[in-house]
Amino acid sequence: MPTEPPATPAYLGEDAVTGFHSHVYFDADTVRQARLLCEEAARRFGVTMGRVHERPVGPHPDWSCQLSYAPQAFGPLMSWLSLNRGGLVVFTHPVTGRDLTDHRDRAIWMGAVRPLDLSRLSD
Repeated sequence: MPTEPPATPAYLGEDAVTGFHSHVYFDADTVRQARLLCEEAARRFGVTMGRVHERPVGPHPDWSCQLSYAPQAFGPLMSWLSLNRGGLVVFTHPVTGRDLTDHRDRAIWMGAVRPLDLSRLSD
């Protein structure tokens, strides 16, 4: 007797991941390292490299550069970053349209967890 396909697991919820952002954190001593890392990630994986901010921007407590990419780039890019970040902190979150939840509850950290200013984010 054929079985019914499993229902969508409850933990998947209704949110759809349309992309990811990885934020590479750095300081005055590591700005060159971070820039080279982000440029190489953009070259290798076709991700979009944002500006290199030499000041805290948005909820981020440190200087940072954002990498934006499609879900299919997640595995290859995260694997590469884990091996090549050279001690830099990388904060990654999905993009679902629920900014607060994505940054607070769905975060992936490589390196030290940094305190985000979530006061300006909402769902």
